[in-house]
Amino acid sequence: MHDTVMARSPLAPMLGAIKLMRPKQWVKNGFVLAPLVFTGAFLDAGAVSHVLLAVLLFCVASSAAYIINDMHDIERDRCHPKKSKTRPLAAGIVSMPVALGLLAVLYAILIWGWFIVPKVVIVTVAYLVLNLAYTFVFKRQPVVDIFTIAIGFVLRVYAGAMALDVPVSSWMFITTLCLALYLAAVKRRQELIQSGTEGREVLNKYSVSLVDRYAEMSATGALLFYGMFVMSAKPELVITVPVVLFGLFRYWFVVETFDNGESPTDTLLSDWQLLLTLVLWVAACCWVLWPVQG
Repeated sequence: MHDTVMARSPLAPMLGAIKLMRPKQWVKNGFVLAPLVFTGAFLDAGAVSHVLLAVLLFCVASSAAYIINDMHDIERDRCHPKKSKTRPLAAGIVSMPVALGLLAVLYAILIWGWFIVPKVVIVTVAYLVLNLAYTFVFKRQPVVDIFTIAIGFVLRVYAGAMALDVPVSSWMFITTLCLALYLAAVKRRQELIQSGTEGREVLNKYSVSLVDRYAEMSATGALLFYGMFVMSAKPELVITVPVVLFGLFRYWFVVETFDNGESPTDTLLSDWQLLLTLVLWVAACCWVLWPVQG
């Protein structure tokens, strides 16, 4: 109903262009902030401004990747019962020339970012190349598709480190990878349950029991490696381990009970307990890592 009303509105092209960029998915770019939190540099105005710029550039890059994906999948999306109404290109709300113009603007912003934070833009370009490979090849390859999605989150963390010009713990990288694999596996599981093998070509190669095992293994790895990261970097952060454990339990509960999880962003934003868990985790990290004034 909402999409029908939007299509009839004179503002439809503008609203469609905004929707084409999928701003709701920008929540994922919060991973860029992780190095800022764990280095304790969140009181440094310069560090904060650089990391926020990195977040902005990743929002631009992820939107560009979504546009290319929608352009590539437009014919398939037009045949999909849900995407034919929710994807602006497939629904005819946004024309291909408008999408190309918007894509050019996003790329221009990334070029501008090169003159301010070149190291971050290099990581961002790597993310764009990875997503091009995903759109044209990898998303049809079982297991590879899940790892491609997960590596995108690792690159977000690396971009945050490049913005601060600091090294990142190997434990943080592997923890991020495992957590992202968990979210990606759950996403595939829910796609199988809700849309069957019609939703994506790669779903023909998966089963619910298989992706369940992937999710369980990844969640266990995320908790294990996070604990190792905490004990090696800042043992005081051990108070955040129960919070992380609760978050994993709650996420799986929401997925099973409310049939969410196809979109991790929607799952997070729709559950107040998950949001509160995230806030508590950030607050606990900031409290432990708060710089001691000499």
